Amino acid sequence: MCKLLTIYCTFHDCKMRRLLFLPVLLLTLFFGNPASSADYQKGVDAALRQDFATALREWKPLAEQGDATPQFQLGWMYEEGHGVTQDYKTAIKWYKLAAEQGYAYSQTALGHMYENGHGVLQDYARAYMWFNIAASLWDTDARKKQDIVAKKMNPTQIEEAQRLTSECVKKNYKSC
Repeated sequence: MCKLLTIYCTFHDCKMRRLLFLPVLLLTLFFGNPASSADYQKGVDAALRQDFATALREWKPLAEQGDATPQFQLGWMYEEGHGVTQDYKTAIKWYKLAAEQGYAYSQTALGHMYENGHGVLQDYARAYMWFNIAASLWDTDARKKQDIVAKKMNPTQIEEAQRLTSECVKKNYKSC
C-alpha cells in the first residue's frame, strides 16, 4: 500500500501519504468522469510502474481539458521531478488550476508550496489560507498543517491570513 501511495507523494512521510492520496485515488477511480477514466487509469497504472513518461502522456491532455485530478497529478510530477524536470513554478501552475476548481488536495499542496517557498516566495499567510480553505472542503490533513503554520505566525499575520481566506472564498478560489 505504501508503495502505491509513494507514487502520489507530495509530502514525505507514509502516514501522511495514506491520509492524503488514498482518498483522492479511490474517489477518482470510483466517481471520476467515465469518458476520461480510462485514460486517467492508464496514467495511474503507468505511474504505479514508475513509467512517468506514459503517465504524463495520459494525464496532460486531460489536465489541459480542465480535469482537476490530472492537474493535481501533473503538479505533483513537476514538484517531485517524476518523468519531468523538477519545476516548482510549473507545479504551482497545475496545482492552482485544480485548486481554483475547489480541489482540496491541490489547495493543500499549494499551502505546502507556500509554507516551504517552493516556486513562490515563502508566505505563511498564503500557506495558512490554502490549508484553511482545504480543511473547510474535507481535507482533514490540511487542518493539522494549518495549525503547524499558525505556530510560525504572529496574531497579526494570522488575522491577515483569515482575511485572505475570506477574499479567496468570495472569489470562488480564483486568482488567490
